[in-house]
Amino acid sequence: MNILPAFRNRPPRSGTCAGYNAAMPTLIDGHNLIPKLGLRLDSFDDEMELVARLNEFCRLSRKTGLEVYFDGAPAPYAGSRKIGLLKAHFVRLGLTADDAIRDRLRTLGRSAKNWSVVSSDRQIQAEAHAARAEVIPSEQFAAQVINTLRAGPPPGDKKSAMTETELTEWLALFSEKGTKDKSKL
Repeated sequence: MNILPAFRNRPPRSGTCAGYNAAMPTLIDGHNLIPKLGLRLDSFDDEMELVARLNEFCRLSRKTGLEVYFDGAPAPYAGSRKIGLLKAHFVRLGLTADDAIRDRLRTLGRSAKNWSVVSSDRQIQAEAHAARAEVIPSEQFAAQVINTLRAGPPPGDKKSAMTETELTEWLALFSEKGTKDKSKL
């Protein structure tokens, strides 16, 4: 008797990576992924181009929990920041994105098994396996991103001009402005 639900035995949906769990948070070696998506590492804004594509990927696939790591950030630009739907880590000069990903896996400890790591760097893959994280080669993840971007939003999916948070921020801004303008009268 098969106690697994029938949907578990189905092949992955068209455009998904076999074995790729869209709900699983993901650590991404950014400079490793950039050329796999047809972007150029020598481009001035290659990191922001990747962030833009990954944000669109997150929006279309409803994927959350992406963290992308870039090395070589000059001191004033180093640090982590939320950019859209993902978190970008700009690792300071002297360290590498690989070092930061290793540290993150160590920090995650046993919960690393609930994460995936996107990299084609064999050493990072080995360390991710040792931490029991799922490993996704950059080429495979890039194919998922490209397929999702090409497919666009699912049929019948309403395109929202702004998020609920953005709407709330705008409403608050206009409410404040209206209050200030009335006090001038």
